[in-house]
Amino acid sequence: MAILLRTENLTKVFRSGNSDLTVLDSLDLEIEAGEMIAVVGESGSGKSTLLHILGALDKPSTGEVYFDGKPYSRLSEAETDRLRNREFGFVWQLHCLLPEFTARENVMMPLLIRGRSKQEAGASAERLLERVGLRQRASHRAGELSGGEQQRVALARALVSDPKILMADEPTGNLDARTGEGTIQLMQQLHKEGRLTTVVVTHHPGLAQRCDRVLKLENGRLQSVSFSPTM
Repeated sequence: MAILLRTENLTKVFRSGNSDLTVLDSLDLEIEAGEMIAVVGESGSGKSTLLHILGALDKPSTGEVYFDGKPYSRLSEAETDRLRNREFGFVWQLHCLLPEFTARENVMMPLLIRGRSKQEAGASAERLLERVGLRQRASHRAGELSGGEQQRVALARALVSDPKILMADEPTGNLDARTGEGTIQLMQQLHKEGRLTTVVVTHHPGLAQRCDRVLKLENGRLQSVSFSPTM
């Protein structure tokens, strides 16, 4: 399979008081199209920072990220915005839905930002909500939905732009065990049906075990593991 996303000598350093804190240390990572990868590690190890850099939401201190062979550092601000909006879908531990809008309107938002008509965006949102089992809840506001339903809406919103890569940061972190299991199964289904490349940061052993690869981030470095480590 082709390499869709890769990093080269990726380093991220934060200033902490009078010293520097290196959370990512010269990382070289290759992610093939169609892979589902879990990034695990202790809290504060830099997992979310790595995901943000891969998703062009943050910049490394040194090193480079390439999407489909193109380096992020050479993209203009407008090109970076288009990359995030068209090629990436994001899901967070906190669903970040707009509470004053309905499920349908929340899912429509990325397409409206892209300039699609309300009619076209609404039709696409309906299709995605049906895929996640929430078409009958499309007209409900976010606050009227359960936690699991809200996360399903967030998944639909992430995928409505037909991205190549789904990036998820602790997508089951705020869910109970049963609801979390349902979310994991749905993510697997959407990954396969959409022929996605998925990168997920997680503390959930069950989710990590179902991925093609598990990478543990420790002391700024990544190492592959063949089992779900203690997290």
